[in-house]
Amino acid sequence: MNIKLKKVLSIAAIVLGIVAVIIALIMDFSRSENPMRGALLIIGMVMVLAGFYFMPSKNHKKIINVLFLFPLLFAFTVTVLIPFVCGVFYSLTDWNGIKFQNFVGLQNYITMFKSNDYMYSVIITFIFSLINIVLVNVIAFSLALLCTSKVKGKNYYRAAFFVPNLIGGIVLGYVWQFVFNKVFTALVPGSLSMLTDPNLALLAIVIVSSWQYSGYIMMIYVTGLQGVPKDVLEASAVDGADKLTTLFRIKMPLIANTFTICLFLTLINSFKQFDLNLAITNGAPSRILNGVSIYSTELLALNIYKTAITKNQYALGQTKAVVFFIILAAISLTQVAISKKREVEM
Repeated sequence: MNIKLKKVLSIAAIVLGIVAVIIALIMDFSRSENPMRGALLIIGMVMVLAGFYFMPSKNHKKIINVLFLFPLLFAFTVTVLIPFVCGVFYSLTDWNGIKFQNFVGLQNYITMFKSNDYMYSVIITFIFSLINIVLVNVIAFSLALLCTSKVKGKNYYRAAFFVPNLIGGIVLGYVWQFVFNKVFTALVPGSLSMLTDPNLALLAIVIVSSWQYSGYIMMIYVTGLQGVPKDVLEASAVDGADKLTTLFRIKMPLIANTFTICLFLTLINSFKQFDLNLAITNGAPSRILNGVSIYSTELLALNIYKTAITKNQYALGQTKAVVFFIILAAISLTQVAISKKREVEM
């Protein structure tokens, strides 16, 4: 088969495939009961891919690379990009979870920022994230130093410290709820549970979150510490550097990229905290703010969930989710940029 004919057949396959896909989508959106629409969609996509695959071109290798990446790109587009664009669109409407009738513009955003419970959730989410990031990384790095030292049974310690991360957040939350409500109060007769105090309930979530996540971050620090060249450590010992000097002047600068990764992961995990928050307190207890009763431990993710699912305010919940994405993206990108700059300086 000559190149010209092969090119014509490839173009024909691409065109016919696109037409088949369009027809299948039209049949689907028009709620046609024709059983062939699914097969037509698959056949059309296969024809398009085959057309590009067999297309004679100078950039054939690049086309093949794109085709191999297509399943991943398609899944990412369908599950992330399209829902995000739809979410931004729905935040400008009175969407009820099924359909919308009117465009309301920025009204949902105005309502959101005037909401006391939302603004309070934003503030306590920042407070929780700051405390959690510091605690998790300090504890994890300390455990990593222990597990990379010459202490006996360090492999056992690694496994033991990592186990809490294997337990699901919902299950872990209910277990710790029992611990706070029954065990701790029994150890100190007459004391009240931390979960009943608006000022201590958030601290309880921080304790559980740090206990659960430190083991996971510890493993990343362990990997970084094990990658420090031994000859550098031996040279520092010969030069008379003590343990603290070796730690702060040699080990920590050499694993600066590890700190970047761990800070990024703990930042994302802290801001997106949902399952522990739901299981331990579900936002309770209440407190009075500006004459209005609000949940004292309702973090941002839980606030969005309750707005959409519990209160059936889907458009408002989607609006909060869009703003949440913007906040999280801005903070995480800033953190990575600052950490990368620090890596270069070190």
